[in-house]
Amino acid sequence: MVDLSLAQARRIALAAQGFADPLPTGAVDARHLRRVLGRTQLLQIDSVNVLTRAHLMPAFSRLGPWPTTLLDDLAFGRRELFEYWGHEASYLPMALHPLLRWRMARAEALDEGWGGPLRMFRDRPDFVADLLRRVEDSGPVGAGALRDAPRGGSAWWGWDDVKRGLEYLFWSGRVTTARRTNGFERLYDVTERVIPSAVLALPTPTREDAQRELVRFAARAHGVATRKDLRDYFRLRPAEGEAAVASLVEEGALLPVTVEGWRDVAYLSAGAAVPRKVRRSALLSPFDPLVWERGRTQRLWDVDYRIEIYVPAPKRVYGYYCLLFLHDEAIRARVDLKADRKASVLRVLAAWREPGARDGDGTAAALADELVRAAAWLGLSDVIVEERGDLARDLARDLARMAAPTPR
Repeated sequence: MVDLSLAQARRIALAAQGFADPLPTGAVDARHLRRVLGRTQLLQIDSVNVLTRAHLMPAFSRLGPWPTTLLDDLAFGRRELFEYWGHEASYLPMALHPLLRWRMARAEALDEGWGGPLRMFRDRPDFVADLLRRVEDSGPVGAGALRDAPRGGSAWWGWDDVKRGLEYLFWSGRVTTARRTNGFERLYDVTERVIPSAVLALPTPTREDAQRELVRFAARAHGVATRKDLRDYFRLRPAEGEAAVASLVEEGALLPVTVEGWRDVAYLSAGAAVPRKVRRSALLSPFDPLVWERGRTQRLWDVDYRIEIYVPAPKRVYGYYCLLFLHDEAIRARVDLKADRKASVLRVLAAWREPGARDGDGTAAALADELVRAAAWLGLSDVIVEERGDLARDLARDLARMAAPTPR
């Protein structure tokens, strides 16, 4: 069995996620976004908009400033992406549609999904069938347009019932997202009018074959990972993940390895790049696949990272919406960020060094540069640092230096 150092595992993980790829030297176009999706295999969707929509950050982290209209173009213009449950709700390449039909079938059999939508179909199948007919007649259509009563009115056609019914139809693959409004509302339509016919005509693999391929994609996206990491990427059940891993090991697509400091056996994706070094600075959101699994982030960087949006304010440690800062191969800082669009300011509500990061190691200067780039990408004219966190003072100093005129 191959032994990997922790430093090697970090580099493998970074390369697998695209952080060893060269940054674009010109305008970012669809080819660059496809490259990111080729690495990550999905973009997790979330409506959190404290900084920007969560699914827009991973491409910025890997490409720098990019025109976010590219994502809508690929998803709703060219139909190269579709929305479904990958790792939570996600944008996924169309090639993965056949690999997720087992999940749709299981939802239809009430064996997949979350409680409200499943209960809606179990308890009111006629209601859901009527809802599907209304989408067929009116789609693309939002949930609000299908209400026959104001919010809080009739339980039968109230907002909650409509949304639950639509989400069941979405889980089971009967409807999908045709497009989204500027307010990010999902407009549903029947799947046959959204997913290209050539994709729908692709053969449906067995559940076992599909799950094995999903784990193969997860392994390529991780580079090196434990069994739990691999099954978590596409939210497979433990036994199903185990079976897929075992099959890929037998095939030779996964190589069992040990990683320094890791308790569990890890698996190296065959052909994974092992760079000698990785030089990259990047802001990482809580929804970035490099760091979204808390245990893996702890194992790779000894960083305990969780989103504190749902933590009561008095109990928050770092802030409402903290992002990690990757500098070269280490997580060196975290920053609580807010885009104040009214004032056209990127507010750094707190800035913290990670243990091991030291004064004078270049973290503050590199972070300052990345924040300026992020502000420009978001259309904000300034970055303001509040005095909270042990990195705040140095960060404010380096931002001031960047803004100061060059002496003649």
